[in-house]
Amino acid sequence: MALVYRPTMQLSGLLFSLLGWVLSCLTTYLPQWKNLNLELNELEIWTMGLWQACVVQEEGGMQCKDFDSFLALPPELRISRILMVFSNGSGLLGLLLSGFGLDCSKIGDRQQEQKKRLLLFGGTLFWLSGITAIVPVSWVAHSTVQEFWDENIPDIVPRWDFGEALFVGWFAGFCLILGGSLLNCTLCSPEVHPSSGRYGVAEQQDRCQHLETETRP
Repeated sequence: MALVYRPTMQLSGLLFSLLGWVLSCLTTYLPQWKNLNLELNELEIWTMGLWQACVVQEEGGMQCKDFDSFLALPPELRISRILMVFSNGSGLLGLLLSGFGLDCSKIGDRQQEQKKRLLLFGGTLFWLSGITAIVPVSWVAHSTVQEFWDENIPDIVPRWDFGEALFVGWFAGFCLILGGSLLNCTLCSPEVHPSSGRYGVAEQQDRCQHLETETRP
């Protein structure tokens, strides 16, 4: 059972981490971190991301403009840029290290301790990548809620709302943390080598044959 359970758990953790990393990269470059619907012109929807602001028109499609200056951005967007890029980099490094540390990997079969360290380090990087993906989207969501319910802003001023990228970022962080947890949990499970499994089955068959010969009249 452990022979099948351990590699399956490792592959599941790696797949969850890969999905989270892809979604984290997608979140970084999506322009829908904030949405703004104008009541005066319902045919236009303004969106804001980490790198550009876009306007979506019902007839003209989407038009985007990159931000001119990094320092002119609000603090939450500046820090979110840095954290999301760090999340993408640590997730990629975690994928590379975890791939070499899997039991099904033929690389370094004679260095099991080194493979365990790689798997542990890769799972920790996935944890770090997931946390640094959740923090910026949660920060932007918190600032959006504060601005939405700010009583000092007149009611006639349009308010920003949650964009789709925030939900993608939350799900990406959850997948990365889950994948890293699965990889680290496999280090606590007993390690069973395929050779020992074959020897155990052969020994059991020999015992059965020996009992059959003894019971024959």
